[in-house]
Amino acid sequence: MEKAAVIYWSGTGNTEIMAQEIFNGIKKAGMEADIFNVSNFSGDISEYSKIAFGCSAMGDEVLEEAEFEPFYESIEGKISGKKVALFGSYGWGDGKWLRDWVERARGKGAAVYGDGLMVNGTPDDEGKAQCVEFGEGFAKF
Repeated sequence: MEKAAVIYWSGTGNTEIMAQEIFNGIKKAGMEADIFNVSNFSGDISEYSKIAFGCSAMGDEVLEEAEFEPFYESIEGKISGKKVALFGSYGWGDGKWLRDWVERARGKGAAVYGDGLMVNGTPDDEGKAQCVEFGEGFAKF
């Protein structure tokens, strides 16, 4: 049976809310899944057929540099052939960090679900519904 992981970093809690709703959507679609804050992930990504990575935009629209970027760098050589979803919240800019991340993941051979999902600020009810729908779609991807 396929299994998904949702692995995220969240500074303000916004991306954490997104991660939880995406996790809920994956489960709603009937797929087994685990959810981890990146600092609590000690597993092996090879155990998962699908991985949703979440990180908010930081600084000049980049991934968080102290925890998430080093983690992602350490595993990105293992995402070739995996189905990957990318998501995160932002407070400024136009989503360049997510577009760059999608391109980066595809360059490593990952099958990226859509163009990722971003929410400006704290997800409201509509944003949460988008996250659940994103998770359901990813589970079926």
